[in-house]
Amino acid sequence: MSRPIIPGMRTWPRNLSTSQGGGLSTSQYGGMSTSQYGGASTSQYGGLSTSQYGGMSTSQYGGLSTSQYGGLSTSQYGGLSTSQYGGLSTSQYGGLSTSQGGGMSTSSFNVYMSNIPPWPYFLREVDLRGYDWASELIRAYLPEFLWPENFFQNYQR
Repeated sequence: MSRPIIPGMRTWPRNLSTSQGGGLSTSQYGGMSTSQYGGASTSQYGGLSTSQYGGMSTSQYGGLSTSQYGGLSTSQYGGLSTSQYGGLSTSQYGGLSTSQGGGMSTSSFNVYMSNIPPWPYFLREVDLRGYDWASELIRAYLPEFLWPENFFQNYQR
């Protein structure tokens, strides 16, 4: 079984690679890029966009949606799912996996793609919604410099 490709769902690089196309890259198509469609763009289809399909959207397929495939969904493939391919899975291709294809990988090959906003923003939203169990799990794998209290000025957990 492989991770499904959902027509219309937007995803962005969400691993820890700083190379071009990586989750921490600010270059075009990078996970922290603010250019159009970029992983940290607030424009339509961007990783920080609140419009439909955006990383900060609560609508279907959005990065902050609780419906199936959403970033805050605990169902299979969801951002808060610990099952295979889930956002909180530590198995290969999972959001907390350090192996190639995982969200905590620094590899520039087979980059982990997700519909969630960039990790600091996602973790902040998880904290604000009171998902303490998910916050602790993410913090166990995510480097401290990407924790909201270290990434954002004046942020208190």
